[in-house]
Order: sequence, then C-alpha cells, then structure tokens
Amino acid sequence: MTHPLADWHAYIKAPDHARLWDMLHPDVVFESPVVHTPQRGRELTYAYLSSADQVLGGPGFRYTGEWTAPGSAVLEFETEVEGISVNGIDMIKWADDGRIIHFKVMVRPLKAINLLHRMMGEQLAKMKEAGNG
Repeated sequence: MTHPLADWHAYIKAPDHARLWDMLHPDVVFESPVVHTPQRGRELTYAYLSSADQVLGGPGFRYTGEWTAPGSAVLEFETEVEGISVNGIDMIKWADDGRIIHFKVMVRPLKAINLLHRMMGEQLAKMKEAGNG
C-alpha cells in the first residue's frame, strides 16, 4: 500500500475520478475558500474536488511547497486561470485507513477567489445537469 500523500500526487498527475472517489472517506469534510459552511460527506467533497480539477488542473498547475505531519499535509500550489495568477494551499488530513477525512482549500488573491467562485459554480452546475453531482 502506498502512502496517501503519494496517492494524492499520483491523482493530480493523472486525474482518475474513480480513484478520487476511493481516496475519500465516507465522512470526509471539505472546506472551500468560497463556501462559508463545511461540505460534509463523500458525494459533496467528490463534486467539489472533481470540479476543482476541471477549473484549476492542467499543465500549469503545480505544487510549490509541501509540509507534512503524521496523518496530514499542507501543499502550496500555483496556477494561472484566465490570465489570473492563483496561489493557494490544500490542507489534507487522512483517517487511520488512509482515506482523506478532511480537505481544506485556501486561495489568494481576492481576484483569484472571485474568479474561482464563478468558475466552480459553473462547473458544479454542469455536473448537476449531467447527473454527476
């Protein structure tokens, strides 16, 4: 069995949504930079993370820093979306079984947050229309 952080990095390099589903604990909590309340459960977290992959992912996305502790990691990322530089962190905690139990995203600057708010809303709406969220 690989380390959960290695699994996450492998997912980022080659997104596989079935793999993402398997990496999420049923009781996972997702905290978004643009939604006030924590999103609870695998289905909601899956919807947010797979949408984020569509909005933020791609060749320009890269992790630029990594800090780890037992059962958790903070990963700093950078990308560019619609000409706007996006800088943020993913704060990830794993349950004892190695599945993600808590995922928090923080993003800067404000211009990037506003852009992601719009684009994530559009992506989540598309998923819902397609019956995937």
